[in-house]
Amino acid sequence: MIVHWDGHDLAQWDAVHQTAAGALQQAWDYGSSLKLLGVPVLRARVLDEGQQVAQAQFIVRKWGKFGAVALCTRGPIWSKTLTPENESLVYKALKKTLPLKGIRFMAITPEVAEGQAHGLHPMRRIMSGMSTVMLDISLPMSDIRAQLEGRWRTSLVGAEASEMKVHRVGTNEGQYRWLLDTEKQQRVDKQLEGLPIPFFDMYVQSRKQPAKNILTLRSDLGRDRIAAMMFLIHGKAATYQVGWTSDQGRELNAHHLILWRAIEELRERGIRVLDLGGVNTIRSAGVARFKMRTGGKILTLAGTYI
Repeated sequence: MIVHWDGHDLAQWDAVHQTAAGALQQAWDYGSSLKLLGVPVLRARVLDEGQQVAQAQFIVRKWGKFGAVALCTRGPIWSKTLTPENESLVYKALKKTLPLKGIRFMAITPEVAEGQAHGLHPMRRIMSGMSTVMLDISLPMSDIRAQLEGRWRTSLVGAEASEMKVHRVGTNEGQYRWLLDTEKQQRVDKQLEGLPIPFFDMYVQSRKQPAKNILTLRSDLGRDRIAAMMFLIHGKAATYQVGWTSDQGRELNAHHLILWRAIEELRERGIRVLDLGGVNTIRSAGVARFKMRTGGKILTLAGTYI
């Protein structure tokens, strides 16, 4: 196995990522946006007999001059199917060639479901895996609607019959800034964590056509905005990232209608997979139920290994 830590081609990286409908954390734009915020990012391509078998993006956290840990979240992305034994060789090659000084660690949280065979068993698991809800939106809209849980579908029907109007929010900073300001306050009030707020501005502008990177929808009742949702687009997939609703929006099930309109628009853009984000049935039970009742597949990852 030969590992290349530089000299990467954006188009080639995108092609592999799109074919796999890869996660946000493995998208080129995700890494480049964090770089602009001063976060060290490493990218690796692994070749076997001249053919690429995997690519992985790492976020680096340094401990001063003493060392660092490189974290690969929801990667690597495989260019071909490998046996667990050959996957293990890829991980060994990555760890051996990791271009960091001092005490160095490599942590991997693979895009592998809990209980599924993988090549990380020789490594030590230090954290259990998070759960998220994945929606296959390549299906016809009628099929997606049919898989909605009955209560979710009833809420959607009620929202569709209301006087709410859903609008697309523009990609200029001033057009969506209010939503990020709301998100910032929500994090304080509910003690939540997330990507740095400035990250979103970087991500929106990371490509020449911002509309291909982001989709923000807002629900209005008359002249009042009552709810909104922001989705980050990465290749052939998208991730629900920011959401807000007023009490009135909650009563009218505004997020049900916004999510349904988002699915329609994302499908038109060629998006195949919608990641609804992590579910926590203890801290955010209501949000978890909202996501799980869409009929999407609950993906619980195998965990983090070093």
